[in-house]
Amino acid sequence: MGKPTGFLEYERKEAACKKPEERIEDFQEFKTPLSLEEQRKQGARCMDCGVPFCQSGMKIAGMVSGCPLHNLVPETNDLVYRGKWRLAYERLAKTHSFPEFTSHVCPALCEAACTCNLNGEPVATKENERAIIETAWENGWVQPKLPAVRTGKKIAVVGSGPSGLAAAQELNRRGHTVTVFERSDRFGGLLCYGIPNMKLDKHIIERRIRLMEEEGVIFRANADVGKDIKVRQLQKEFDRVILACGASNPRDIVVPGRDADNIFFAVDYLKAVTKSLLDSNLKDNAFVTAKGLHVLVIGGGDTGNDCVGTAIRLGAKSVTQLEMLPKPPGCRAPENPWPEWPKISKTDYGQEEAIAVSGKDPRIYQTTVTEFLKDSKGRVQKAKIVSLEPKKDEKSGRISMAPVEGTQRTIDAQLVLIAAGFLGSEKYVTDAFQVQTDNRTNVLTKPEQYETNVPGVFTAGDMHRGQSLVVWAITEGRNAARAVDRDLMGY
Repeated sequence: MGKPTGFLEYERKEAACKKPEERIEDFQEFKTPLSLEEQRKQGARCMDCGVPFCQSGMKIAGMVSGCPLHNLVPETNDLVYRGKWRLAYERLAKTHSFPEFTSHVCPALCEAACTCNLNGEPVATKENERAIIETAWENGWVQPKLPAVRTGKKIAVVGSGPSGLAAAQELNRRGHTVTVFERSDRFGGLLCYGIPNMKLDKHIIERRIRLMEEEGVIFRANADVGKDIKVRQLQKEFDRVILACGASNPRDIVVPGRDADNIFFAVDYLKAVTKSLLDSNLKDNAFVTAKGLHVLVIGGGDTGNDCVGTAIRLGAKSVTQLEMLPKPPGCRAPENPWPEWPKISKTDYGQEEAIAVSGKDPRIYQTTVTEFLKDSKGRVQKAKIVSLEPKKDEKSGRISMAPVEGTQRTIDAQLVLIAAGFLGSEKYVTDAFQVQTDNRTNVLTKPEQYETNVPGVFTAGDMHRGQSLVVWAITEGRNAARAVDRDLMGY
């Protein structure tokens, strides 16, 4: 696959980024993709390794290595190298519902498992996929796929995130009539309102929604199933229901002063900013500004990084990001060998921007909040923080992060964004459908299956497996669609 000596002849090259000082002036995407000719060289680096972990999606040491969609990575890379873009798109579309989503926001499990990554830089598979799908859109190759026959079966998909959209796409193409219910005013779930525009421009989602509508999928916005729409009504009208509502129950920080004003969950803050941007280009001021404020972000993951980048664009005076865990090493530790997912430190776009603005990394590792301090009007002004250290419980053997005595200090914090992850599904939905949940409030099914304890009600995505990646949500949606189709049709 690719050019046999390509990985020796060509270095890995990625899309060019605007300088941090320039890109923080707006919420536009800031990467300039390579030319197709340059991208072909990146395809040439795929080395015909013979053991393509990149497409395996298999568990190694408890972590998934490679793409869970089992994209035919060496084949698409080879077609990129040969300049056969249409064939590359057709091959990619066999396994992938929405390459335009993952090629923007996926952490590229395929690249982490690439054989080239063992002793060098991995093949730029993520950007190869972006070039494939964008070339396909530009040339009109992405066309509506209308089923030749309609089965007369009706399916309700609750939630329009990547898992719900993937399930809807597959079931519609099988000939069933699918209606997608979304409680927000726009479709896409956290793709739309949980991921900032500079990371995923919303026209990319809207483009796909329009295509799915042309294919026959029915979309209903501002439709909150379990509140506005009664469950019995839904089950009476539809033959099957798929719950794809996400793990949208955010984890809180329970400390004194938590009731202060100007403390928000990250997902609520990001949604308000994105909605205002899409509605009025921020002119309606329907969000809490960060302008001139000391911003504290609690959580070191992707959402925390998105909060950092958003706060800087909104004029924050300073941004501090707390992470409870120790800083990962700069390269793989001996106990974390290839092709396992690399547990290494990375500096994402938001942190790069914070460094450019303030001259220092916003992250403070092994640290947590112990108290929020308010002003006379009840608004948060400062936060008490403490350093942490790992300690092993002698009985259970579990390691937890414990406060270090004498390390307490106070920092400025006039806007606090809690990005500490999600606990699972929202109770009002699971209660309304009377589906069983596990101890993490994820909807319970048999292993590797998607039907709940309620006959005819299925689940997929984060609501099923817990907070995870977009690529996993798409995988779950496709698998749930297969399970529903089999249940409906008998094959």
